[in-house]
Amino acid sequence: MNWIAVSIALAVITAVAAAGVAAVTTGWLLPFRRERILRPKLWGASLLLIAFGLAFFLFLGPLGGMPPRHPYLPFLGIGVNFVGLALQLLAQRPGRSPLPSTTTAS
Repeated sequence: MNWIAVSIALAVITAVAAAGVAAVTTGWLLPFRRERILRPKLWGASLLLIAFGLAFFLFLGPLGGMPPRHPYLPFLGIGVNFVGLALQLLAQRPGRSPLPSTTTAS
């Protein structure tokens, strides 16, 4: 049963990381998210953080096999996930607009 859970977790983590790499390198987004995301490279970085945090939590915690030496260490992965979620919120907001050029002479 453990190998099934590990296989599913690896598939999900790989898919999230692949979408993150595609967004960071080319700016490509999944079709159902394109209209909401204004900064695709930041969105891709957030997906990479989420994939790392999920892997860190799962493979040091519930799917680790042996009890962890430091039982609170897997929860660091959850903290990384929250940082990734915060970056996703920022990726949906517009960035800074350039300052308008002034035509007045001082």
